[in-house]
Amino acid sequence: METKTRFLKRAGSSMSNETFISLFMISILIVLFGIASAIVPNFYLPMNMLNLIMNYWYLILLGIGVTFLLITGNFDMSVGGVIAMTGVLSVYFSQSSDPMRNPLAVGLGLPYGIALVLALLCALAVGGINAYFIVKLKVPSIIVTLGTMMLARGVAQVVTLGAQRNTSLPDIFGVIGNASIPGTSIKVSVLIMAGLVIIAVILEKTTIFGRRTYLIGANKEAARLSGIRVKRHLTSLFLTSAFLAGVTGILMASEFKAGISNRAMGFEFDALVIVLLGGTNINGGFGSVLGTVVGALILAVVTSAATGMVLSPDWQFVLKGSVTFLAILAQRYALDRRKR
Repeated sequence: METKTRFLKRAGSSMSNETFISLFMISILIVLFGIASAIVPNFYLPMNMLNLIMNYWYLILLGIGVTFLLITGNFDMSVGGVIAMTGVLSVYFSQSSDPMRNPLAVGLGLPYGIALVLALLCALAVGGINAYFIVKLKVPSIIVTLGTMMLARGVAQVVTLGAQRNTSLPDIFGVIGNASIPGTSIKVSVLIMAGLVIIAVILEKTTIFGRRTYLIGANKEAARLSGIRVKRHLTSLFLTSAFLAGVTGILMASEFKAGISNRAMGFEFDALVIVLLGGTNINGGFGSVLGTVVGALILAVVTSAATGMVLSPDWQFVLKGSVTFLAILAQRYALDRRKR
C-alpha cells in the first residue's frame, strides 16, 4: 500500500500544471453536467450536448487568440468591438451603391469577396494598433485593448448611424453564415471553429511557435536573451487575435444578414472567462486551447441549465457569475494544494 501511495505521488508530481488543471476542469465539467442532467429534463440528450458546442462556437473561436495572448501575460479586450466593426463593414462594403436608397441601405457595392478581405484588413489594423502601443511603446495591454475596443465599436456606430445595416445585400452574403452540413443542423461556422481549434492545438503543442509562446509567458527577458524575437512574436499574436475576431464578425453578420453596431457586447469578457475557466494562468506561463474549449463548455452547461430552469435573465447572470467564481477559486485551491 505504501509503495502504491509513493507511485501515485510521483505520478502526480510528474504531471505538468497545465495537464493537472485541464483534468481538474474536465472533472468540474462532468460534475456540472451531471447536476444539470438531474435538474433539467432531457438535458443529457445527445442533441442537447451538440447544441452546447454549436451555440458557443463564436466564444471558442475568440478564445483561441485570447488564450495564446494570456499565456504570454497579455490581454485582448478589443475582440468584441472588432466583431461589431468587421460585421458592419462587411455589410457596408457589400451593399448596393445606389444613391437613391435610404442612407443605411447604401454602401460601396463591392464584390462580396473583396468586401470580406477589406473588412478583415480593418480588423488586422486594430490588431496592429494594439501591437504597436503594447509591444513598441510598452503600454499595458488591458489599457490599450479597452481603448481599441471602444474605437472599433465607435466605427461600427458611425457606419450604422447607431442602428444597423441589413438591406440591399447580395444573395451570397448570407450563404456562409447559414450553410450547414447536408442532412444535419451543424453549420459551417462550427466546422470553421473546429478546424481552427485543431490548427491551434497543433501550433501550441508541436511547433516552435508554441514553445516560444510558453517561454515568453514564463520569462520574457529570458526568452529574449535566448534569441526569441519577443516583439515580433507578440505582434503576430495580437494580429492573430484580431483576425479571429474579424472572422467571427463576418460569420455572425452573414448568419443574420445584418451589420449591427452593438453586436458582441460583453464578448471580450466572456472570452476571458472561458480562457480562465480552462486553466490558463492570468499571469502567463501556462494554459491550453483545449482547456479553453472545456471552459466554454462549462459556461455553456451553466447557461443552458439556467435557461432550462426558466430562470429570469437577472438570475441567470447571478448563477453564471457564481459558478464561474467558484470554479476559478476551486482551480486556484487545487493548484495551491498541489504545490505543498
